Amino acid sequence: MAKLLKIASWALVTALIFQLTSGCFSFRMSGKEVDKYFVNQELKPTIRQYKVGERTINYASIGYDTLPTAIFLHGAPGSWSAFVHFFKSKDLIEKVQIISVDRPGYGRSDFGNSEPSLAKQSRLLHQLLEDHSHTKTILIGHSLGGPVIAKMAMDYPELIDGLVMVAPSIDPQLEPNENWFRMPLHTPFLRWILPTSFRVTNDEIYFLEDQLEIMKSNWSEIKAPTIIIQGGQDKLVPPGNAAFGKKMLTNASVEVIMVEDMNHFVPWNNPQLIKKAILDLL
Repeated sequence: MAKLLKIASWALVTALIFQLTSGCFSFRMSGKEVDKYFVNQELKPTIRQYKVGERTINYASIGYDTLPTAIFLHGAPGSWSAFVHFFKSKDLIEKVQIISVDRPGYGRSDFGNSEPSLAKQSRLLHQLLEDHSHTKTILIGHSLGGPVIAKMAMDYPELIDGLVMVAPSIDPQLEPNENWFRMPLHTPFLRWILPTSFRVTNDEIYFLEDQLEIMKSNWSEIKAPTIIIQGGQDKLVPPGNAAFGKKMLTNASVEVIMVEDMNHFVPWNNPQLIKKAILDLL
């Protein structure tokens, strides 16, 4: 009994800490933070939104819309600002218009209102593809953003000209068995413990294996040339996901860039690999 009380007390204290500090875990920049980050920059991002039914999609863009478009999708958790440092990359902005999206439930895309269905996320992001159908469009997806861009390429192959999958969670067989703690945290009784971003993340990952299984028979529908970037020391997404992508992309040219001493955080530690992949696909 004493041990149970101790565990319950620890859980309650942890929950209270999470709630009191939840604002620190939003993974999004405020308007003032964005202004400060770009204070001395000639080009600054524009924040835009559009509606699909009751859902709002928020995104940032920078550069000229006459150029090819590079659309970035973050992992879980995250927001458009996960890629904010690419917005300062002059050599990239000279070649592409950069768009970075708050995926549904994150950032300012109905923060907290998760959407675990990859098919529904794809439909919600379709308008971005249509709005830039006059240019060549490349999608970049990191971590859980990887299966989202794969689903978009399955659904709208005529609107996508290239994919850059960065440490993508795409093989259902390699999803870790975490439901022993994700299932309780998905229930109404314990969901409140988690900060909002982590709650959305848990919703997505809890259903991800099933979502990837649904996609499994549709990989041959992807026609866009694809570059997969993967680290051999990735502890969050097993490196075998890259081999799965190469195996499944039977109707697209595929290049796998495997860096043995690289971890999961490629966009921040090895951004040059992503920039090179984008430029190569152009």
